[in-house]
Amino acid sequence: MLIGEVARRSGVSARMLRHYESLGLVRPSGRTGSGYREYSGEDIQRIFHVESLRATGLSLREIGRALDDPGFTPSALVDDLIRRTRERIAVESELLTRLRRVHATDPADWEDVLHVITLLGALGSKSADARQRAALASVDEVPVEALVEAALGEGDPNVAGALRWALARSGGGGPALLAEGLGSPVAAVRERAVRSLAEMPGGEATALLRNALASPDAVVRGYAALALGTRGEADAVPVLVDLVVAGTNDTDAADALSLLAGEDAAADRIAAELVDRLARDTTGASARGRLTQALAGVPGAGSSRALQELLHDEDRAVALTAAYLLQLRDVG
Repeated sequence: MLIGEVARRSGVSARMLRHYESLGLVRPSGRTGSGYREYSGEDIQRIFHVESLRATGLSLREIGRALDDPGFTPSALVDDLIRRTRERIAVESELLTRLRRVHATDPADWEDVLHVITLLGALGSKSADARQRAALASVDEVPVEALVEAALGEGDPNVAGALRWALARSGGGGPALLAEGLGSPVAAVRERAVRSLAEMPGGEATALLRNALASPDAVVRGYAALALGTRGEADAVPVLVDLVVAGTNDTDAADALSLLAGEDAAADRIAAELVDRLARDTTGASARGRLTQALAGVPGAGSSRALQELLHDEDRAVALTAAYLLQLRDVG
């Protein structure tokens, strides 16, 4: 079969067949009397083998080895192909994500496109200063999903703060994306997600923070409770008391409890919660001291009665703290 007929039937151009011949991949078995290349059935079968292997992503050099080296083992090469394919998919997926984010900004001209690409690139810069500047400049300039992705992956505290600031002023969609971060298997990502949610206004963020009070992650529960306390959410009280007991952000937790104790009924409930923790045998001395101090910020008769009872506490430090707090109330 002559080269033109082979090209027509195989779909491989005559030029490519000549290239295969120059590389030694497929050599026609014979020549006609006029010197034209003549391919046998085996030659054509080899052409199809070459094309099949090309479809897997092998280079022509690798194909030559695969077909001609008797000791060639394909498993290692296939493993390498899998690795290279995954890397290529990752690169192309990243490119697709970036293009979608540029498209989401609805750019008016190429200058807008370049501006967004520059900001997106800066958010992923190795320089913390560059990332921070990009975060501060990204409000309404890049899609919120890019800000969320950057915030969940940011380890530098200054850059993280800038990203949380930008997220708090961004458009809709941020809380739902951050909620996915709350379920991350990585503790640091969960913490970044709840801290970002804590700075976001609106009912959606508040609802997600309420849900976070039931998180198995104590850090997530703590940040959610602190944020909810400043929003007047009484559901945060038990977790805030937990923070006081644990000595984790206990000063902020006591301040939040004080804010929640604005009404008499609420103040009495908070005082009762603190007293209940004080009465538990498992509460250590340092924790009992912090609980006593937390009563200072809770107004009303309930906390005053609790402090009066603590004057006779077996722990002298607790009794002295209670006496001092009562004296301050008398002076006030």
